[in-house]
Amino acid sequence: MGSSDIILGGAGIHKSYRTGPVETPVLHGLDLEIRRGEFVLVMGPSGCGKSTLLNIIGLMMSPTRADRLEIDGVDALGLSDAGRTRLRREKIGFVFQRFNLLPVVSAGDNVRLAMRIRGQHPNGRVTDLFDRFGLSGKMDRKPGALSMGEQQRVAIARAVACKPAILLADEPTGNLDSANARHVMDLFGELNRQDGQTIIMITHNEHCAAAADRVTLMKDGRFVDA
Repeated sequence: MGSSDIILGGAGIHKSYRTGPVETPVLHGLDLEIRRGEFVLVMGPSGCGKSTLLNIIGLMMSPTRADRLEIDGVDALGLSDAGRTRLRREKIGFVFQRFNLLPVVSAGDNVRLAMRIRGQHPNGRVTDLFDRFGLSGKMDRKPGALSMGEQQRVAIARAVACKPAILLADEPTGNLDSANARHVMDLFGELNRQDGQTIIMITHNEHCAAAADRVTLMKDGRFVDA
């Protein structure tokens, strides 16, 4: 496998939190490689370090130390804060458990604003995404007028509108009932299979495993064998 097939590579990723003189390690030298177009699920109990790992590879948090962190061929460890922000905007889309939609603007404008921040013109892409995601006729509604499942689909549309190299999802079904959770997972599977979207998802929901190419287990800040 050539290096160009690896869209995200990390080695020796450590993270600790310090409270006064006390340092608490959370991640213990993690190594990972994600292939382009792969759908990887990272599973483990609450508190095992999943979200911390996602925040580091999503460039929202810096590791305490790491030997390597490359995203789509770019050395993320060697970037300034501005450089990391630029790389995150250009390469990474995020889907969160709590949707993180702006409540005061319409669902459609949530997606349009995200595209404009990234320097892209919405054109007809927003309408196409809403139609594809079963949200036809919902673009002008504010998030509070949508169901939780619809809000999460809007959040996914916002995350993929700029065609990110990597889509990171943090417990995306955590606030949904089982029917909406299945709908959302079907959507992630479609994005992966039809669009070739690379997806890294963290969850403790075992029912999500069937959609992924690979499941990686975490415990106490380490990857463990299944």
